[in-house]
Amino acid sequence: MSEDRGPAPTAVRASQEVRAVIGRLRRRIRAAGDPADLSLPQSSVLARLIDNDGLTTADLANVEGIRHQSMAANVAALADLGLVERRRDPGDGRRMLIGLTAEGRRRAEEGRQARGEWLAAELQKQCTEDELQTVITAMAVLRRLADD
Repeated sequence: MSEDRGPAPTAVRASQEVRAVIGRLRRRIRAAGDPADLSLPQSSVLARLIDNDGLTTADLANVEGIRHQSMAANVAALADLGLVERRRDPGDGRRMLIGLTAEGRRRAEEGRQARGEWLAAELQKQCTEDELQTVITAMAVLRRLADD
């Protein structure tokens, strides 16, 4: 009978490093594309709605990992700025779907582009060509974990 001894020390260390780095990098990337007049959660809502137009406030709160009331306040602020609009769900008239306005889409796409440009510039500035290839290889491994 074999005992399950848990993950190897190198797997534990890799796990700790990946989580720590991804968390910090995610915050840096998000900050690089956020306009001064929007909070990070508000910018995150705009970014989510680019690919998922028509989510409810509860959907947004769930994917962002925040309370419904906090998300409702973010959505209300974005609506006041004319960046999102609420519309009735055609399949269930009791539900309100949140979608981007034309201005909201423009701002979200500008933010996405700014984040991508910031990351590419930082990678180019701080990495050798060999290190860039290592990053690409590492991302393939992490993608495999994410898609599993």
